[in-house]
Amino acid sequence: MIVLHGGPTPNARKIAIALLEMGLEWRLEDVDILAGDQLTPEFLALNPNNKTPVIVDEDGPAGRFVLWETGAILLYLAEKAGRFLPADPVARAICWQWLMFQVSGVGPMFGQAAHFGFYAAERHPYAIERYTREVDRLLRVLDGQLAKTEWVAGGEYTIADMAMLPYLRRPVEEQASRYPHVARWGQAMLARPAVREGMALGIARPETIEGGLDGFTDEHRSILWGERQHAAR
Repeated sequence: MIVLHGGPTPNARKIAIALLEMGLEWRLEDVDILAGDQLTPEFLALNPNNKTPVIVDEDGPAGRFVLWETGAILLYLAEKAGRFLPADPVARAICWQWLMFQVSGVGPMFGQAAHFGFYAAERHPYAIERYTREVDRLLRVLDGQLAKTEWVAGGEYTIADMAMLPYLRRPVEEQASRYPHVARWGQAMLARPAVREGMALGIARPETIEGGLDGFTDEHRSILWGERQHAAR
C-alpha cells in the first residue's frame, strides 16, 4: 500500500494520475495546506521541506519508504511498476529531459504567475509581466515539441505527460487557438480514465483559484509564504 499525502494541488494530482495509471494500491491522506497541515510535527517528520506531496510506500525496497519531490516520486513509481518509462536509453533520457523541464520550469514558473497574478496581497506589474511572459514562452516550447510528437517525450505515453497536465489544464481548455498542439495533447490526456480521476483528486477549497478565490486571507498568506511558513522549527 502506498499512502499519498497531499490534496487538490497540481503536484499531488501528478502522483495520483501515476498511481492510477500504474494500477498500484494506494490511498490518500489529505493535507490541507491552507490550514497549515504541512507545518505540523507529524508532517515535517515525513518531509522537512514542508511541501506536498509525499508518498509512504509500506512495501518499499527495504520496507517502509518515504519519498518527496514529484520528479523523484514519479521515477520511483515508474521503476516500481515497470511502466511509463522507456526501456531504450535514448528515449529514457528524453523522458527525463521533459520531466525535468516540468519540475524545474513549468511548475515553478506557473506557480509564480499564479502567486503574483492572484494570491499576492499587492499588485506588482513587473512580477506579473515577468512570470506571465515566461509561462507563455514555456507553452510555446511545449507546443513546438507536441507539433512533432504524439506525447511530450515522443511516441510513447510516459511519466513526463503525467507530470505536465495538472499545470496545463487551463491553457488546454482556454487557449487552444494559441497552443493548438498542447490542446490536442491535453484532450488526449483527458480521454484517459486514470487522468480524469487523478485530476479530480481532493475537493478544492473556495479560497483557491480553482475554488473561485473566495475568502483568501492574510492568514493563508502567512501559512503559505509568510511568518508561519518561515518560522524556525
